[in-house]
Amino acid sequence: MSTDEQPQRPADTPRSLAEALRSRDDASLGALLHARPDLLTPVPNDLTQLATRAATRASVVRALERLDRFAQQVAEALAVAPEPATYEELHALVAGDEDGDPTVDAALARALATLREQALIWGADDRLRLVRTARELLAPAPQYPSPTGLGPTVAEATAGMSPGRMQDIVAAAGLPSTHDAVSAVRSLTELFTDRARMSALLDEAPAESVEVLSRLVWGPPYGQVTADPARHLRWLLDRGLLLPTSPGTVVLPREAALHLRAGRAHRVLEPAPPAVEPLREHRPQAVDAAAASQAYMALDTVEELLKDWDEGGPTVLRAGGLSVRDLKRTAVALDLPEPVAAFWVELAYAAGLVASDGEADERYAATPAYDDWQELPAAERWSVLATAWLTATRTAGLIGGRDGKDRTLSALGPHLDRSSAPEIRRRVLTLLTTLPDGASPTPESVIARLRWERPPRGAAGGGTTSGAAHASGVGHSAAPMELRARIAQWTLNESELLGITGRGALSAHGRALLGSESGENAAEPAGGGGAPDVPHPSPAELAAAGARAARILAPLLPEPLDHVLLQADLTAVAPGPLERPLAETLSVLADVESKGGATVYRFTPGSVRRALDAGKSASDLHAFLAAHSRTPVPQPLAYLIDDVARKHGHLRIGAASAYVRCDDEALLNEILADKRSQPLRLRRLAPTVLAAQADPGTLLEGLRGMGFAPAAESADGDVLITRAHAHRSPPRTAPEPVHDGPPLADKTMLGAAVRAIRAGDLASTAPRKATPEKGGALPRTTAAETLATMQAAVLTGEALWIGYVNAEGSASQRVIAPIRVEGGFVTAYDHTADEVKTYPLHRVTGVAELADD
Repeated sequence: MSTDEQPQRPADTPRSLAEALRSRDDASLGALLHARPDLLTPVPNDLTQLATRAATRASVVRALERLDRFAQQVAEALAVAPEPATYEELHALVAGDEDGDPTVDAALARALATLREQALIWGADDRLRLVRTARELLAPAPQYPSPTGLGPTVAEATAGMSPGRMQDIVAAAGLPSTHDAVSAVRSLTELFTDRARMSALLDEAPAESVEVLSRLVWGPPYGQVTADPARHLRWLLDRGLLLPTSPGTVVLPREAALHLRAGRAHRVLEPAPPAVEPLREHRPQAVDAAAASQAYMALDTVEELLKDWDEGGPTVLRAGGLSVRDLKRTAVALDLPEPVAAFWVELAYAAGLVASDGEADERYAATPAYDDWQELPAAERWSVLATAWLTATRTAGLIGGRDGKDRTLSALGPHLDRSSAPEIRRRVLTLLTTLPDGASPTPESVIARLRWERPPRGAAGGGTTSGAAHASGVGHSAAPMELRARIAQWTLNESELLGITGRGALSAHGRALLGSESGENAAEPAGGGGAPDVPHPSPAELAAAGARAARILAPLLPEPLDHVLLQADLTAVAPGPLERPLAETLSVLADVESKGGATVYRFTPGSVRRALDAGKSASDLHAFLAAHSRTPVPQPLAYLIDDVARKHGHLRIGAASAYVRCDDEALLNEILADKRSQPLRLRRLAPTVLAAQADPGTLLEGLRGMGFAPAAESADGDVLITRAHAHRSPPRTAPEPVHDGPPLADKTMLGAAVRAIRAGDLASTAPRKATPEKGGALPRTTAAETLATMQAAVLTGEALWIGYVNAEGSASQRVIAPIRVEGGFVTAYDHTADEVKTYPLHRVTGVAELADD
């Protein structure tokens, strides 16, 4: 056959990935850069560099991990198909010998579109090629199992086998002898891929041999044999159904395994995502009410936490974070389990309400932002917390676990950031929108859906882990729940604590918090379209969504009350949330006894004395209770206040080291006679003055412990008023989320990047006039030649091809149309940058004219 008669490649068939990318439109290139943002850092100079970067191992691994389960299965099937493969060959590997399934056909088309969009495959449907790096990762190899459980082909497994041994296998299989090993391999391959002839051969096999094949067929395909194998194994070895790969190790050839699998590459095909199943259904109004109640409890818990830390919280560990003891103390103060207390601590930190004070004795304290937050309406305060939780990469569920160096992960400590957490939280809540209003999901179905959308690393694609012949293969124990599934479970729990969900179902304000995108992304194609693109809203979009959620939540929250109900047993009942001034004063005057739908406060001598120490008088307390009680002030409470006030300040304590002063000599005699005063080491200085070797604070607490009501006084003899000192950290911003890899580019950046890549590709592929020295390559020109060529191009209006080195020493090639040359600079329209720019002539390394066409 002459050269002219050789089959020709179609003119529009790309010969490389770069050529395939070159044939794409701008929208397709933008979709590639959006799906694989790592390709944008830095922006490639041209399409050849983009194709090279897209085929690097790290980038391909990242892209494969972000595919959904069916798209991964299609890529795995293509890795075991001939190269290049036709659509029909790929379809046969995916669907097997069964009749066409419309669901599989539609999913396969979507999966191929996704793989093409992400530059993981290229070529037309009659010449499909998997990117070489992806093929190396997914194709079977002796060193690691294939996701499909398939082994090497006959040709690969018999490489290096002696021609005599090949002829023996061909003869035992009932095939005619051949003249060379290549023909023998071809003949054996044709036998294994012929359904009728292969079935006839297996019909002759002993039952034990068929059992061995059934144990190897779904993988792993390797097994161990002894130097003198049993007869049923010898039968398989003689006919090439088991081929040796190393001494004592055999493998089931891929073609034979596919016949036993009815042509399928995967044992279980997953073309469609599993549905999120409802667990219970509630009235939407009940869900919103339950979520609003929990949202109010969330605000109350955060306020109680920071009130507990108001005068200076726990110390910061040297390595950062809270100690286990401080976390336990905080959990006791909040009356919560430690993991739940850790969640609220982390949430307050993520919202910028708490931080370390940065002092020498470093402690955690509320930030100035906490005071501003307290002044907001309740719904807006909730919006701040919910938005911070939704976008935070810090993951409270990890607290108490171990890091990679077997160190305990502490609350507020390092190493709690997980870049996937915001995406998973938003995706879990978005999946809840697919259910009817008021329906709560089964956690198992949510986790199963996430696993399909983003399979965990090492998820088996088709094979089982059952044993192979004699040596059985590999056994896999059940792996612990992967991080994505754990974060999904934590999301369901934490959203309930925050009041985003109520009774397990998504609330109306929870839907608003997700933004308008939730409804658009809730339902995806049946499968094979790649993992859904979880939106990454901008700060402005987040703020707008938070404001909408707050407006919906506000009518559902209880209005603050201006009154309490006083009872004769020295308690006060707050039937709902109290106005802030009332709540603050009451928390000083009484102790919280219980919480729930109503808060119960109890008045004690100690609590009344606390109010008197804060500068209140008995008349002030009586007036306060009368003004804010819907019931008359009970007589026992009035007596308690008057009795404590009468004794309060009768004893005065100052600094000597410390002294006790009292006009009542009998009272001082009583103190000296009390054995409990011995640790204070008191002695009389004058009839009305006692001196102590303890400091004033210790003396004050000691006498109060003995049942007296002393008051501290200043050097001038005035009563010291003691108020809680609110300790604040310096102004701190909320911690920034820690992302893994480059952030997603917006439409403006994607458009600019595509234009820059196109322009760079134009510069690198534009035809040039050949020069005798370089044969078409860019020559190095002298300064005089560069200047003359530039000046001539200004007169003729022609474009030039230049080499240029910028101030950082980075070299590039550009196509420019010179406009003006003066003062050692050339001003030109740069086709590469798509704008007019000025270049110093001394940085131009060479210049050449473009070809006439």
